[in-house]
Amino acid sequence: MTQSLANDMKTDRRAQSRLSPDQRRAPRAIDFVGTRFNLLTIAATAQRCEDAGQGPFRYVVTPNVDHIVRLHKQPEAYRDIWDGAWLSVCDSRILQLLAKFSGLDIAVVPGSDLTAHLFGAHIKPDTPINIIGGDNDVITSVKARYGLTNVTLHRPPMGLRSNPEAIEACADFAVANPADYTFICVGSPQGEMVAAAIAARGNAKGVGLCVGASLDFLAGKQVRAPKWMQNARLEWLYRLLQNPRRMYKRYLVEGPKIFLIWMKWRKVSKA
Repeated sequence: MTQSLANDMKTDRRAQSRLSPDQRRAPRAIDFVGTRFNLLTIAATAQRCEDAGQGPFRYVVTPNVDHIVRLHKQPEAYRDIWDGAWLSVCDSRILQLLAKFSGLDIAVVPGSDLTAHLFGAHIKPDTPINIIGGDNDVITSVKARYGLTNVTLHRPPMGLRSNPEAIEACADFAVANPADYTFICVGSPQGEMVAAAIAARGNAKGVGLCVGASLDFLAGKQVRAPKWMQNARLEWLYRLLQNPRRMYKRYLVEGPKIFLIWMKWRKVSKA
């Protein structure tokens, strides 16, 4: 057995030990930089969401560099939320590259691409959909683009992260409005906090997707980086240049911490 395969099996067992019975029935997962990643493509993730759409509520997270740095900074606040996800798929080509350097093969499943694939190939006009967050003009545009006729909207207040009552109101909304899909468009970590609160109720339905600004991209309110920049792992640079005041801390101060996290994880995983 090669050392790479042995390490892969060791990290896989570590990831599996944290899974609930429902998560163990999900596709194979590996542990990378202390986070579980299911080994799925965009199409496979979308199909699993459709298959689970009318069952008990479960949620999907899409970790990127920002998520991993935050998780390592405040594990006591976020570890249970991430571990409670049904599916966890990689939303970062930088993470994918670091995983490759570690001998791990993780597909990239950006939340915005997953959302577009769901609307384009799986969601029918009359599919019940909940949207938590998002601007009215964005939602109007998405409804018109896909001919959606069964959309229910909840607009939580700003400052959701420090407002437990508002988070519980989001959970109330999801329980009161059963839907195949609940798109949680309030940014991270608020979106994951809302998803975990809905799951904790035990009587909600469908799949929750923590997809941030994905609807903004579908509506054309925000524009993604050109494909060549995405493929060159430079989407972060495009977003920084588009909005330097808002993004500089995320990409230039916090983001580089991922390399230290990765090096520490490699040292431990080889032990």
